[in-house]
Amino acid sequence: MSAASQGPLEAWADYFDGETARVQRVLLTLAPDRLTIARPDGSRLDWMAEDLRALADQAEPGGLVLALAGDPVQRLVIADSHIAGLLRKNAPQLTRRPPVENKGRILGWGLGAVASVALIIFVLVPIMANQLAAYLPPGGEKALGDATFEQIRAAMGEDLMPVEACEAEPGRAALDTMLARLDVADDLPYPLTLTVLDHELVNAFALPGGRIVIFRGLIDEAKNPDEVAAVLAHEIGHVVNRDPTRDALRLAGSVGVLGLIFGDFAGGTVVLFLANQVINAKYSQAAETGADDYAHAVLTGADLPPAALGSFFERLRDEHGDAEGINAHFSTHPQMTARIEAALAAQARLGHETTPVLGDGDWAALRAICGTPAEPGAEAGDVDEPAEHPTSVRPADEAAPIDGGGRHAGD
Repeated sequence: MSAASQGPLEAWADYFDGETARVQRVLLTLAPDRLTIARPDGSRLDWMAEDLRALADQAEPGGLVLALAGDPVQRLVIADSHIAGLLRKNAPQLTRRPPVENKGRILGWGLGAVASVALIIFVLVPIMANQLAAYLPPGGEKALGDATFEQIRAAMGEDLMPVEACEAEPGRAALDTMLARLDVADDLPYPLTLTVLDHELVNAFALPGGRIVIFRGLIDEAKNPDEVAAVLAHEIGHVVNRDPTRDALRLAGSVGVLGLIFGDFAGGTVVLFLANQVINAKYSQAAETGADDYAHAVLTGADLPPAALGSFFERLRDEHGDAEGINAHFSTHPQMTARIEAALAAQARLGHETTPVLGDGDWAALRAICGTPAEPGAEAGDVDEPAEHPTSVRPADEAAPIDGGGRHAGD
């Protein structure tokens, strides 16, 4: 430290010895190599310039709070801004931070904490979700599904009006005929609630508690009623396996754990989303494959073509390609090609011609369930695929997880 040309600089400061609570008013003398502290009892302390350390996060920007390197308790509070400025400019190690001790131990603790969180999210939460799904009362699941359904209707509506449910009587009768043909009542853990929403999106999904939603756009785009029946059988497979409830519990658990860690500050939401993507990439692919297998069995037993489930995917693959590599891992759906091949294999095992699920009159009534039917022969679009495919329904994807992760149809 430098001193003025006329001699050492002096200033008053407050000194805390770290042993008593008493504040000592001391006289400071600045020399080129040290700071001398004259205490009220007549004793003097020499703090060498290279040992001075400034404490961070000080309330007074003009002053300075000093500590001594290697001493965790002594403090010197300097209010004189001129002296503080000289110290900031000339004390060589003033802002040097103490070395971090036990780096290996700290690193080990950090890795252990990360491993613990990963264990909770990727192992314990899924295990608990799978077990709890089997014990939740049906009434609770239905309430969860109904609440999610209303959120989806509201999110996809316009002018603050929720999306209308389609209730044309002939169309409902045709839908009941289709459901009766599938003959799944003995498999269901609770009664189905099947709703057609008057929206152009080509999608369908299952929610907790046995609620299945089909959008008008899916019926409009289907080539024939067997394709609608195949998608419906797939969604029933999710209900039978209670996949929507498992997804809801898994999502609630993972978001809850990470929310406790990251809070609501910027960046936490991104981590929550990525973690949920990784979780669902693993578990949703298995759920989708299981629902496909169930649909193949139900369609075969009802003398309906399992290949109808693959016809949607084939058109999707031809129009939008297939997920491969890292995209296939992060997709919540198995690859299109594998699903098409599985449907064709199930068709080959059936080995004979099938009877359409609906006659021409019932098919026309179903297509008119929301009003004027679409032109026949329209190309089928997407059936609830991830964001990179048109089958993804963003409003439904965003609304459903709020109350409990809906399963998306045709996956």
